[in-house]
Amino acid sequence: MVRRPRTWVSLLLLCGLPAIVAVFLGVTEIAPRPGEGPAFLSAVLSSGQLYPAAALAMVLPLFLPVSVAVVGGDSVAGEAGAGMLRYLLVRPVGRTRLLVAKLVALVAYVLLAVVLIVVTSYAMGVTMLGDAPPEALAGQDLLSSVSGTSLTRTELLLRVAATMLYVGVCMLGVGAIALFLSTLTDSALGAALGALAALITSQVLVTLDAAASVRPYLLTRYWLAWVDLFRDPILWRDIERGLALQAVYVLVFLAAAWANFATRDVTS
Repeated sequence: MVRRPRTWVSLLLLCGLPAIVAVFLGVTEIAPRPGEGPAFLSAVLSSGQLYPAAALAMVLPLFLPVSVAVVGGDSVAGEAGAGMLRYLLVRPVGRTRLLVAKLVALVAYVLLAVVLIVVTSYAMGVTMLGDAPPEALAGQDLLSSVSGTSLTRTELLLRVAATMLYVGVCMLGVGAIALFLSTLTDSALGAALGALAALITSQVLVTLDAAASVRPYLLTRYWLAWVDLFRDPILWRDIERGLALQAVYVLVFLAAAWANFATRDVTS
């Protein structure tokens, strides 16, 4: 995975959007009003240390899940489309082991993407927007409306780290769907588009009042629950529900992927 140029291109694009936004904010010093735009973006002019949280809010709805869907869709279907899958299975490497290797690579990509986004956005944030301590934001509109109290540097670091883990788990739900679809077809593009279709369907239904009965079970329902990590006290209810829901998606679709891949005919 790490040797494929498109992997690094996708990571560069993921880090590029927050970097570009940081430059515009730093040059113009014009931020969205509180409640407008991604979470925390209206407060980053006061402290660039908050920018990693804003960057994750920027890439989470679309760019990050699209990248994960593409990588997951290419996991098995890419090998099959290139004619390499049958040769890989001829070797004394079991199908389960091969599928686990693909899953590990996908998890590594998700973790690498989230870490790079946070690291680059932190560097751009403190460079373009300043390095004021989070305590200096006490009493400002956005932080008051989210947490009600100030955050120390250590508290902010721990909550950003928890946000990274939560976002990573959410992306594994998308990756599991894409990996499953990748075992159904020889087209990496088809598998990625199938995962994106599931993602878009979930996002549309989440906003639809008529779909209220299924909303708690939709893939994207609790993606933004990480904002509750920045409240004081932290509200764990939606975070716990989000983790449990993603665990169900991951387990179900990984089991389906294994069941299909274990019996798949690749000789033709």
